[in-house]
Amino acid sequence: MVATYFPGRGTLFEETYLEGKAEGKAESILSVLEKRGIDIPQDTRDRITTCTDLDSLTLWFDRSLTATTAEDLFADV
Repeated sequence: MVATYFPGRGTLFEETYLEGKAEGKAESILSVLEKRGIDIPQDTRDRITTCTDLDSLTLWFDRSLTATTAEDLFADV
C-alpha cells in the first residue's frame, strides 16, 4: 500500500483521491501500450483498470514502456 500524507488520511476523501490516482495510472498504462501498437486483450484491460494497488500500477507502467506484449506487464507477478 502506498503511504500518503493526504490531509484527510484514513477518510473517504483519501480513498477517493487514491482511486483517482489509480484510475489515472491505469489509463496511462493503456495509453502507452496503445501508442506502442501493442494489442491489449479484454482480460488484460480489465485487470489493469480494476487494479487499485498503486505499487502494482507503477510497476506495470514502468514495464509498459518496454513490453513487447501486454502480458509482459505481469511477468514474475
